[in-house]
Amino acid sequence: MKILQIVESAYRGTLEEQDDTILWFSHTLRTSGAELDVLLRGNAVNYAVRGQDASGLSFGAWMQTQPPRIAEDIGKLREKGVTVYLVDEDAAERGICREDLTESVQPISRADLASLLDRYDRVWHW
Repeated sequence: MKILQIVESAYRGTLEEQDDTILWFSHTLRTSGAELDVLLRGNAVNYAVRGQDASGLSFGAWMQTQPPRIAEDIGKLREKGVTVYLVDEDAAERGICREDLTESVQPISRADLASLLDRYDRVWHW
């Protein structure tokens, strides 16, 4: 069974857990032998922007000592054989240029989403 994980909600739990829950789940599933890929859309396209650094984040006296490194997490997924797609138009609507993106993502047009979805047995949208 081939699974496509669609991530649309961005930065959910990233401060508490130091990673995105669904990307972590994707790592875990892949390590367990699942065949899956990931599609970043909506606000989650921000995950693919290189050079993000939340290390200076603080709330009152609390400081983030283990900041999320989501672009690196995406690279690690690619190393495991997971294709990470990104909706090109969603990035453009947010002012994100292709030059700003990590090389670990594969841009895809909205017009090609239906044919992409058709390649998978299960599509999980988060």
